[in-house]
Amino acid sequence: MYETLGVSKTANQAEIKKAYRKLARQYHPDANPDNKEAEAKFKEISAAYDVLSDPEKRKQYDAGPQQFYGGGAGGFDASAFEEGLRRGGFSGAGGGTGFNIFDLFGGGGYGAQRPPASGADLTYVLNLSFDDALRGATTKISVDKDVTCPVCHGAGAAPGTAPATCPQCGGRGVISQNQGFFALSEPCPRCGGRGSIIETPCPRCGGAGQSRAVKKYTVKIPAGVKDGSKIRLKGKGQPSPQGGPAGDLYVKVQVAPSPLFHRRGDDLMINVPIKFTEAALGAKVEVPTSDVSISLKIPSGTQNGKTFRVKGKGAPRLNGSGKGDLLVKVNVVVPEKLSKEQAAALEKFAHLGSDNPRADLKAG
Repeated sequence: MYETLGVSKTANQAEIKKAYRKLARQYHPDANPDNKEAEAKFKEISAAYDVLSDPEKRKQYDAGPQQFYGGGAGGFDASAFEEGLRRGGFSGAGGGTGFNIFDLFGGGGYGAQRPPASGADLTYVLNLSFDDALRGATTKISVDKDVTCPVCHGAGAAPGTAPATCPQCGGRGVISQNQGFFALSEPCPRCGGRGSIIETPCPRCGGAGQSRAVKKYTVKIPAGVKDGSKIRLKGKGQPSPQGGPAGDLYVKVQVAPSPLFHRRGDDLMINVPIKFTEAALGAKVEVPTSDVSISLKIPSGTQNGKTFRVKGKGAPRLNGSGKGDLLVKVNVVVPEKLSKEQAAALEKFAHLGSDNPRADLKAG
């Protein structure tokens, strides 16, 4: 059993619990629908944890498997026990000192191995403008989903009646099939492991315990939410068909692109065109931000593609600690056409002499 949980025989209770939780999340049937191997593995690790988490049972197990389980007809077969454990449980048969692995670990059958499965999670896609994502918003959404039937309140039985005990499994939710010395247990095919059947179905839901409806929810979008972020509404997903907790509703945010800004983490990036005279002589230019425009100083001699960082003018951080930065990249625009006066002025400038930008380009 130690090998099943991947812990040593000297592991403490905290280590055993941590190992079990990790494996349980990985192999839980809800996370692996219709996966028989994962379901069998989940039963195996649950059985091992039930023994190793109980100091008295663990002490008995450490004293020796034969003493712990008892010897049946022909003695204890450890390999047969391990195989039965992997296949989901077994009970004694054939006249020996029999045992049922579910009863041994405190369960009452297949349905008692774990609490009722929770309902399925739902995902709702919410489209937001770039500005609303930066500012935050509160909106209402309508979700078409299953809800607990208002007539039978989820029982599935018609009003005035109740589910009856399954006659095939006697309410245990599990049946056994003899396999020589051992009897392997499996979910009851009549009731699907619930232990009960519905003889008079509810006229509204037909025995499903659920009906379809449109539910409205208010969703608060935090300022600075990123594209692809998910907001969890706990318990607003599908109801459980077995009476367990409802699933969750995840609101996935899709942010429309901005015509001005590009987002990089919590920083905003913007391209700002400037005249070549502004780049050469220096200037102050108006630059838009996520809220108000600012005046940005362009130093003389600024080169094309230069990026300036403006602190605190980016997107709001989701943890509430201020904002990112605004990154302003300047693009020097060269006019395609010049007037006679402009051309004459530039020719005069060229004759005044300046550093040759190609001085270092020499052949050979």
